[in-house]
Amino acid sequence: MHRGAGAGQTAYSVFPVGNYKFGAKQPKPEKDNLTESRLLRIKQKYDAEGYGQSHFFKLPGGKLKPDEDEVAGLRRKLELYLSPESELLRSPWDIGEAVGCWSRPNFDTVFYPYNPPHITRPKEVKKLFMVQLPEATYFGVPKNYNLVAVPLFELYDNYSRYGPVIASIPSMLSR
Repeated sequence: MHRGAGAGQTAYSVFPVGNYKFGAKQPKPEKDNLTESRLLRIKQKYDAEGYGQSHFFKLPGGKLKPDEDEVAGLRRKLELYLSPESELLRSPWDIGEAVGCWSRPNFDTVFYPYNPPHITRPKEVKKLFMVQLPEATYFGVPKNYNLVAVPLFELYDNYSRYGPVIASIPSMLSR
């Protein structure tokens, strides 16, 4: 990552997929197999703990621990889901700026790329961050997960396949 792309802009390097090695590690259990069960779990957590505990990340996803900042929570989840089990093969995660923020105002499936003005406490918030990968590294992927490299042009405006949050990544990056 370096400065110089333009005033106040950060440039990110992109490397060939062939530079990366992939291995399997122990499966990670899924908490929810259905959207309805996830929404019910989020509602129960929200009722018990409130907004402060309702942040989730996707790609990979997870909840923040109490008093954990967003970057530390994302780094923890990246290490859990994508870092190899061997310390010798791990690379540090270089987490950059937040490029998008989506809000779920109610306990339904709709996410908005903003928090509606009449909502003071969204039920869930998804933030997307830039993560600069090293030139070469090793990923450890749980056996029950698939890590897929998708070109940005395939994501663009492809809501039916990837959903609104992931399909909006090219637009968020172009700002």
